[in-house]
Amino acid sequence: MDAHIPDNRVWVITGASRGFGRELVRAALARGDCVVATSRNPEKVAADFDDAPDRLLAVPMDLRDSAQIMAMVDSAVGRFGRIDVLVNNAGHGLIGAVEEATDVEIANVFETNVFGLVRVTRAVLPHMRGRRSGCIVNLSSIGGLVGLPGFGIYNATKFAVEGLSEALAKEVGPLGIRVMVVEPGPFRTDFLGGSLAVMGKVLPDYAHTAGQTRVAAESRNGAQPGDPVRAAEAIIRAVTSEEAPLHLVLGEGAYKLATEKLDLLRADMEKWKELGLSTDYSKASQAETLKAK
Repeated sequence: MDAHIPDNRVWVITGASRGFGRELVRAALARGDCVVATSRNPEKVAADFDDAPDRLLAVPMDLRDSAQIMAMVDSAVGRFGRIDVLVNNAGHGLIGAVEEATDVEIANVFETNVFGLVRVTRAVLPHMRGRRSGCIVNLSSIGGLVGLPGFGIYNATKFAVEGLSEALAKEVGPLGIRVMVVEPGPFRTDFLGGSLAVMGKVLPDYAHTAGQTRVAAESRNGAQPGDPVRAAEAIIRAVTSEEAPLHLVLGEGAYKLATEKLDLLRADMEKWKELGLSTDYSKASQAETLKAK
């Protein structure tokens, strides 16, 4: 455990009114921590957790509004004195083939899943840098590691979160700040319900790929194997461990897909290794170039 972080932490959790966000709020409060829970409906969050009003601050926050985000940070520090853990949980899905997506549909999901996450992270980082302490948890998805038909645009947002998180970890690690990116598989949250946008355009040629994903999403909603309560407990356990992982894969389905992706990547790299390595300047050509200079 980070020596700068006390046992009882102060969490900022975005998207706290449902799904992983709500369960993380519940689990953090249960361990005696303080929570700043952001939502477009903070009244609902406050009502759900009215048994710990002294340790919960439910605030409204629109991820598109930088001023509101900065006000949230000020409120968090003003109420609890610090921010130990930021959980960027807010986000939503988008289902449909890449070709079916409109510019507006693409922009909307990137605005929440990527740009909103970046805004909140940039707002919290000055406080964490000043204290040389903190942990940032970015909720990605197995869809941030593996591309799936029907989720191409959503995949793109989560692949972005993965790359950003890995780079950020290297940037802030020397400053005493940790980063963890969480990759859940299918969990029984609202992801396939109210948190999933469906593209308006449907092209028949994609009926057996993206179209099948559309059909399956409706039938699988509420029947996913993952338990959000256990997921929240696992995330908190990882955050409060001596060495939080950079990647936390949650669920058997996610583990299986991630392993298959690693195997495929390794197979492609080895099969095409000779061709790939042939694209560097050879040592002989480098020597000739230096000699010519």
